[in-house]
Amino acid sequence: MDLQSQEAILRLAETHGKDNVVVILGAPDPEAAEISAETVRLGDPAYAGALAGVQLGLDVYHVLDEDIRNDVPPEVWDDQIGVMADILEADELNQAVAKIRSQALDA
Repeated sequence: MDLQSQEAILRLAETHGKDNVVVILGAPDPEAAEISAETVRLGDPAYAGALAGVQLGLDVYHVLDEDIRNDVPPEVWDDQIGVMADILEADELNQAVAKIRSQALDA
């Protein structure tokens, strides 16, 4: 996740409250999805951006998650996401993000 995205997510969480922000990732591979999920939930593992050492604890999902798909109108899904859903390994991507989402936050 680039530094500008980290800053934007931090600003949104501060402005709207952590409980009011959900991050939806579109990473094409499980490793990138896991690192991005870790960044917005547990803090930047590279300690390079605005989220270094910052545990936002945000809910995070991959765009190919069934819960997300059910909330997207079919015509938007087909137009914006459909091709990605056909070529990417949705199960692997969703498992990578769910693994991070299930990790407990430090107290």
